[in-house]
Amino acid sequence: MTTLLAACGDRDSPSNVTAPGAEQSVKTRALDAGAAALQDRPPIEALNAYLDGFHFYSGNMAGQMEAHHYCATVNEDVIQCVIYDGNTASAKLMGVEYIITAKLFEGLPEAEKALWHSHVHEVKSGQLIAPGIPELAEHELMEKLVRTYGKTWHTWHTDAHAPLPLGVPQLMMGFTADGQLDPARVADRDRRFGLSSAQKRTSRSDIPTPPTDPAADAWQTGRAFQLADPTGGAHGASARASGPSR
Repeated sequence: MTTLLAACGDRDSPSNVTAPGAEQSVKTRALDAGAAALQDRPPIEALNAYLDGFHFYSGNMAGQMEAHHYCATVNEDVIQCVIYDGNTASAKLMGVEYIITAKLFEGLPEAEKALWHSHVHEVKSGQLIAPGIPELAEHELMEKLVRTYGKTWHTWHTDAHAPLPLGVPQLMMGFTADGQLDPARVADRDRRFGLSSAQKRTSRSDIPTPPTDPAADAWQTGRAFQLADPTGGAHGASARASGPSR
């Protein structure tokens, strides 16, 4: 992925929220600039891949949002991503996703598998994109990702316009069939990036559709796991009322 995703080319997608707090002082800006100039950041510099897709809360498909992934390859079987609610400097760190190959997924305990989602539909439908890279390179990347599984936790629920990271982390899932994802979200994303998910679906028709482990996407069989939020947050409710969120 390092060589494939060197290009950027993404269109601006601003954050959903503005966090409360005083504007950065001159002293803070100076300290930030000094740190940027003097400190090494190997883990951050390893984040060389940008993927854009959509998630929903496990057990609540109405709670849908766009997710901007910045990823690093750990090895041929493991990828780790930080997830933001946008792709500008104001974006809020929304969560994390770990991606593993089917080979590793097969060895997980059945209870663990229930926390993971498949990527087959995300890839084949054109929902998952790698903005800014040549079509051929993106196609090659999708050929790899179609055979992977992800475990995703969101920690800042900006889709519900939470101004701060309130409540508890929530397990997220990926879409598995047509008719699940709000088409308005896809249309809004496509407009911003100047692309067509429908065209990507067509161009990816030659990617083989691998079998999905039945223990993944557990919400489909009524086994949706979620952490109860002691703050009483109804995750997804605000998203339903306010429409598309990035």
